[in-house]
Amino acid sequence: MTELRTFYPPIEPYETGMIDVGDGHRLYYERSGTPGAKPAVFLHGGPGGGISPRHRQLFHPELYDVMLFDQRGCGRSTPHAGLDANTTWHLVADMEKLRALMGVEQWLVFGGSWGSALALAYAETHPAHVSELVLRGIFTVRESELDWYYQFGASEVHPEKWAAFLAPIPPEERGDLRAAYRKRLTGSDEAARLEAAQAWSLWEGRTLTLLPDPDTSAGFGDPHFALAFARIENHYFVHKGWLRDNQLIDDAHRLRGIPGTIVQGRYDMACPTRTAWELHQAWPEAEFHLIEGAGHAFSEPGILDRLIRATDQYAGL
Repeated sequence: MTELRTFYPPIEPYETGMIDVGDGHRLYYERSGTPGAKPAVFLHGGPGGGISPRHRQLFHPELYDVMLFDQRGCGRSTPHAGLDANTTWHLVADMEKLRALMGVEQWLVFGGSWGSALALAYAETHPAHVSELVLRGIFTVRESELDWYYQFGASEVHPEKWAAFLAPIPPEERGDLRAAYRKRLTGSDEAARLEAAQAWSLWEGRTLTLLPDPDTSAGFGDPHFALAFARIENHYFVHKGWLRDNQLIDDAHRLRGIPGTIVQGRYDMACPTRTAWELHQAWPEAEFHLIEGAGHAFSEPGILDRLIRATDQYAGL
C-alpha cells in the first residue's frame, strides 16, 4: 500500500509585510520557502478565514517561493471584519498587486473551499498569469450551493449542529437564514452580533470533517476570528459573490491550456461533490481526484496526500 503523503516540516516565513491595496484596506502577506524558486500563491477559505502556519507546509520549501496573504478584513489585515470595498473582484485585483510585488509573470494558484472560487475567478480573468491550478473542496458560490449549506441540505445530515445554527434566529425569520444573519451581523447590538458570529462560524467548524476532529474545529468559536469569518462570509454569500449564477463553471473554457488538479472529498458537507464534478466536465483537462472516506478539510489524510502530490508534481518531483 502506498504511504500517504503529509505536511512538510514547519517553516517560518522569510518575509512578512503589509501592502496598501486602496479603499482603506491593508493586507498582511508573507513569503515562505526559497526566494526565487517556483512562484505560488495560496488562497485561504472563508471568505474571512485567514492563513495559518500549516498552509506553508503544503509546498516543498526548497522548490517553492510561496505568497500567502490574509484577504480583506480578516486575519492580520485591516480593518478587521471590514465589509466596505470587499468583493470578489477587489480580491482578484489585490492578487495582481501581490503578483507585481513578488515580481513574477506567472504563479501556481492554490485554493480550497472559498479559495477555489477565488482561484477560478482569478484564473478566468488572468489566465496568462497562471502556470497551474490546484483546487480543493470546489465551491462556486451558486445559489444551489448556498442553499444546501445555509438553508436545507446539510441540515439533514447534522441536525443537532443545525439546531445550534438556528438558535439565534426566531422561527418567523428562518425562511431566509442568510438575510436573518446579515441583519444581526451588521446590526448595532454587540451581544447579538457576537452570538450570531459564533453560531455561524461553529456551524462550519463542526461540519468540516467526515468524523469529528476537535483540532480542525478549534478556534471557530473565538470571538475575534468568528466576527470576521461570519461577517465577511455572510456578506459575500448574500451578494452571491458578485457573480452570475454558474459563472465560474460557464467560464471554465478560459482555463484551457492551464495544467490543473481538482481534489474533492466524497462526503464534503460544505461543498458538495456535484460542483467539483461539473467543474471537471467543463474543464476535462484537469486531473480529478475524488477522495473516498473524506469530508471537506484540507487536513484529512486522503485529501492532504493528493494536495502534496500535486504541488510536488508541478515542482517537477
